[in-house]
Amino acid sequence: MDGEPVLPEPTDGGVFPGLQSDDRRRWLQDTGLAGLGWATGGWIAWGAPGAAGAAAPAETRPAGQHARVLRYAFPTTETGFDPAQISDLYSRTITAHVFEALYQYDHLARPAQLRPCLAEGLPEVSEDFTRWTVRMKPGVFFQDDPAFGGQPREVTAQDWVFTFRRVFDPALKSPGQPSLEEMGILGLKELREAALKGQPFDYDSPLPGMQVLDRYTLQFRLREPRPRFLYTLAAPDVLGVMAHEVVQRYGDKIMEHPVGTGPFRLASWRRSSRIVLERNPTYREVRYDARPAADDAEGQALLARLKGRRLPMLDRVEVSIIEEAQPRWLSFLAGEQDLLQIVPPEFIAQAIPEGQLAPNLARRGIRAARVPAADVSYQIFNWEHPLVGGNAPEKVALRRAMALGYDIEREIRLIRHGQAIPAQGMTVPGTFGHDPAFRTDAARYDLARARALLDLYGWQDRDGDGWRETPDGQPLVLEMLSQSDQTTRAMDELLKKSLNALGLKLTLKIGQWSENLKAARAGRFMMWRVGSSSSTPDGQGSLERVYSGSIGKGNLARFRLPALDTLYQRMQGLPDGPQRQALFREANRLAVAYMPYRMTVHRILCDLTQPGVVGYRRPVCWLDWWSFVDVNAADPAGA
Repeated sequence: MDGEPVLPEPTDGGVFPGLQSDDRRRWLQDTGLAGLGWATGGWIAWGAPGAAGAAAPAETRPAGQHARVLRYAFPTTETGFDPAQISDLYSRTITAHVFEALYQYDHLARPAQLRPCLAEGLPEVSEDFTRWTVRMKPGVFFQDDPAFGGQPREVTAQDWVFTFRRVFDPALKSPGQPSLEEMGILGLKELREAALKGQPFDYDSPLPGMQVLDRYTLQFRLREPRPRFLYTLAAPDVLGVMAHEVVQRYGDKIMEHPVGTGPFRLASWRRSSRIVLERNPTYREVRYDARPAADDAEGQALLARLKGRRLPMLDRVEVSIIEEAQPRWLSFLAGEQDLLQIVPPEFIAQAIPEGQLAPNLARRGIRAARVPAADVSYQIFNWEHPLVGGNAPEKVALRRAMALGYDIEREIRLIRHGQAIPAQGMTVPGTFGHDPAFRTDAARYDLARARALLDLYGWQDRDGDGWRETPDGQPLVLEMLSQSDQTTRAMDELLKKSLNALGLKLTLKIGQWSENLKAARAGRFMMWRVGSSSSTPDGQGSLERVYSGSIGKGNLARFRLPALDTLYQRMQGLPDGPQRQALFREANRLAVAYMPYRMTVHRILCDLTQPGVVGYRRPVCWLDWWSFVDVNAADPAGA
């Protein structure tokens, strides 16, 4: 996200005690898992092993044929490539293509549907959703690596136990640990608690919640029902299967050595500059297939063109880190990038004037795709900071006054060039729990009311210098973490002007966003502006930001409110429906009232592709899409 570090909405689950078989079948249909006949052929070819179960060598290009290379840029630096230690969008984009999960999202299905990846088919699920049994595909191998001593290394059920267990090792401080703990996998929480008391973390003893039934069969046992547990099993970016040999070999350098089962492997990495991935030469035989809706013309056309192609179609992906918007835009126009993911707001008028692709770009064969994003941008207030945090009425008044004094529509018009809509609450469009008709004061601009609120609660200018002091007469200076890119600078300037109009002074602490993220996780900040994108079709991950069990992870504001914790936990006890939707509304209302976050906008995104790119379609909430794209710069018409 230009100028906004992007964090994922955590994978979450829900509970419905006593769901009967009809309800369970309905849920499976909703997720796209029912009636697919995987066990008898259906989609089992998706990711099926090659002959005799061995990893099939990847196809090689005929002599003289150009390598198929996708080149594009990240607008923000990566942090590293250990799934258990990352949360940012750009690092997760890399790991999503190196690692794989048991299930994955259908690339063309809208709305989102799940299908097997490393799983052999549909999980066996108990009536109460507390027992999930998954049979893995045999003959799936990790990428070749010195950690395996020159021998092929097959994935087994025990590797999944190791992968999930790592997330709970306190030494890793995994951002995904709180949301995974909520799934209630028996034994994992207790392992972590024992380690926090000084015992060595136990990687060896059997886990009651992850039982290895045989080499390829794993059974998850959960403390409480979790109807949406399958989303947890479809997250290659943060829960892709890992081998213990790799972790042992590379130790504290594991962030630099991702080794998974996925279609790509890391070829080279210059930190904060360039990341190159190449086709995994031992990747098993996988063919392009999907199930777009019958009335989805674009999806049906892509399926007709690409069905049956060996995956991945690309030989290499070259990612540049270009933080400034103008160089990134110019690089695409010069043909140095095949994809411009998210046209920078300041160039929207040049790319799609009046919502249509500019004629000069159309003549070059460039294509545009404009879609509403399942994301939200927001400003964080550190709840533990003595100036802006806490539930005291004067602190709530300060945060609400800052929100009332900031004109979101002006940001949308001047900085985002119309490519966003005001956010009304915590949830994001396209997820369950988001109500487009829900309205709050979150997006209201009322300068007079903001000033009156500050006056009423004692934030006044006592010495006549034009700047307000705290209620006890101390100097009042706000500080916000920020970055140096052009869009962020523009938003910083708008915020400073807005706060100055209220008599509030703001200073900026500029740094790389990866360093800002570290500071925020540790609670060493006052304010920060970021964004979050959904990682599942469910909206409860949005509310992890206000759940006290996720402080320092999903809850960067370090916010605590027992009433919201209760709502969050109750949602896990309900199926999707009116009652759960009502809890979302109440949670949104409380979050806006206390305002640990000031939600600002949901973006409308525009992506551009060069004429040689075929198959690109922006995913709804997943990150693994490179396999489904082809690039033929030498012969665009035949790509």
